[in-house]
Amino acid sequence: MSKARKDNAVDEFDFSEIEKKALKAVAGLYEIPEGAYNFRINGKAVKRKSTATIEVLSKANGRGLEIHVRPGTKNQCVHIPVVISYSGLEEVVENDFYIGEGADVTLIAGCGIYNCGGQDSIHNGIHRLFVKKGARVRYLEKHYGFGQGSGAKILNPTTEVWQDEDSEVVMELEQLKGVTSTNRVTKAEVGKNAKLIIREKLLTHGRQFANSEIEANLIGENSTADIVSRAVAQDLSTQKFCSKIIGGNTCRGHSECDAIIMNQAKVLAVPSLDAQSTDAELIHEAAIGKIAGEQIIKLMSLGLTRQEAESQIVNGFLS
Repeated sequence: MSKARKDNAVDEFDFSEIEKKALKAVAGLYEIPEGAYNFRINGKAVKRKSTATIEVLSKANGRGLEIHVRPGTKNQCVHIPVVISYSGLEEVVENDFYIGEGADVTLIAGCGIYNCGGQDSIHNGIHRLFVKKGARVRYLEKHYGFGQGSGAKILNPTTEVWQDEDSEVVMELEQLKGVTSTNRVTKAEVGKNAKLIIREKLLTHGRQFANSEIEANLIGENSTADIVSRAVAQDLSTQKFCSKIIGGNTCRGHSECDAIIMNQAKVLAVPSLDAQSTDAELIHEAAIGKIAGEQIIKLMSLGLTRQEAESQIVNGFLS
């Protein structure tokens, strides 16, 4: 473990309307939340709070956080949203989460980029989760981009997970609007009797590009992984989804990719299974297709325009 700074002091800060909009989009926040939190705005921590059971510390190198959740902590949330509202800002943030034995917590991470300028704004986030025996983690990560500038809004998240015996990690990953380019990498090592669940939702439009790589290494006896990605590619956007499940023990793994392709978009799905034990049970499914014409006709018969009908179908698919 790296050395972390005990000094939790951060500047008092009033959020702008743009920053409030981003916080609502990525973290569902309309006000300062209860519990532990850290708000990062334009490369700086501006508000922070620890609790009796969750400690939020700055890393010694100043490039991120260490978050320590005490064993047995129950029904607690940690909010760590990031907002960039300056055109041309690029940052790399590394956050490490230490989840104590038997804890049950929700981690709410996400990044919103507002870019009204001509330079690219880039957030590279690296999250590492160390989940002890019997702990349960719900990890929520939303990405959002807005602003009419010509500069790109680029988000590159990397999430690495290590699960001890009997632990459970549920990851909900969502990117539905405005991000020019993303390269998402998710890797997990799943221990004995541990469970990993990943649900990904992705929407691209215009000329946006999204790459998602998910790898689950089922190293523990009776470990399980269930990975489902739902994606919609519109206009001239491009998506690539790569999933890999490695079964190195008695284990069960399932990977599924469902994608709707529209206009002149492109989608590539590359599922991979690597069974290294005769007792590994691994399954993958992949389906890519356009919206069925009868679905559109049925909704249009109820008074919707074609555009409204397509929007209803897409929203239902991603809900």
